[in-house]
Amino acid sequence: MGISKEPLPVKLFLAIMYVDESDKKQALELFTKKYGPIEREYGPLSVNQFTDYYTNEMGTNISKLYLVFSNLVQRSLLPSIKNFTNSIELQFGNSEERKVNLDPGYISNDKMVLATTKDFYHRLYLGDGIYGEVTLHYRQGKYRYFSWTYPDYKEREVQKFLEQARAKLVRITRKESTNNEIVTGSGNAH
Repeated sequence: MGISKEPLPVKLFLAIMYVDESDKKQALELFTKKYGPIEREYGPLSVNQFTDYYTNEMGTNISKLYLVFSNLVQRSLLPSIKNFTNSIELQFGNSEERKVNLDPGYISNDKMVLATTKDFYHRLYLGDGIYGEVTLHYRQGKYRYFSWTYPDYKEREVQKFLEQARAKLVRITRKESTNNEIVTGSGNAH
């Protein structure tokens, strides 16, 4: 029988789509005030090279920036983080016309998960109206995608960026587990 336990903390991830640099900057200031400093970023990339899904809502000159944060978080916080990003989006527009689109998620040792408000067959309900989607999985030294993975996350350069963040997470969690070894009465560490 398996015994339930808290999973290891994860790297917080955020992708932000925007048209105006000042909107992006203000939205990120709100996010970093709550969740801490940015550790690394990749981009921006042009969203329109991957999809026209957001064109009616945001226009044709949409940029996307990928961010990883310094502070580790518990996975269970993902629904509250997504609801917080939704509140930021509403500050810069409304439910039909966004000026910024923030997609939070996390990077663990074996996967990259994105939060969403939309249910579908490959998404699991996490609570508070939020679902989680495993967007990429890590195997044999690199990220791999699924049939449902968004086109930009299939790009090798985006995956390399995420792999670098994953590598740092692995170093941190290995160091913490080494520093917090459980010592039994016999003096043996487990």
